[in-house]
Amino acid sequence: MSSIQDREKAFEAKFALDEELRFKAEARRNKLVGLWAAGLLGKTGEAADAYAKDVVAADFEEVGHEDVVRKVKADFDAAGVARSEDEIRVQMIELLAVAISQIEAG
Repeated sequence: MSSIQDREKAFEAKFALDEELRFKAEARRNKLVGLWAAGLLGKTGEAADAYAKDVVAADFEEVGHEDVVRKVKADFDAAGVARSEDEIRVQMIELLAVAISQIEAG
């Protein structure tokens, strides 16, 4: 019985670690998306960093990443930046891979 309990605890620990890493990767991705968008919006330095933080915060509005897409798209529309929601989603996918690589590298 002890080995079954040990396996169960190991699975629970792995699940918790995987969820933590997923959260970190998505937060990092959102920051990278924010920095990418900030560049297209003409923001640099502290303004770009502040915008990236706003994008990260936008992800807490609802489950999923559509809240980030809506925020960035609305900001692009307001500034006259011609990017579609699909282009933003593609960028998010590409930057998720970068974020995962950065987290794995430490």
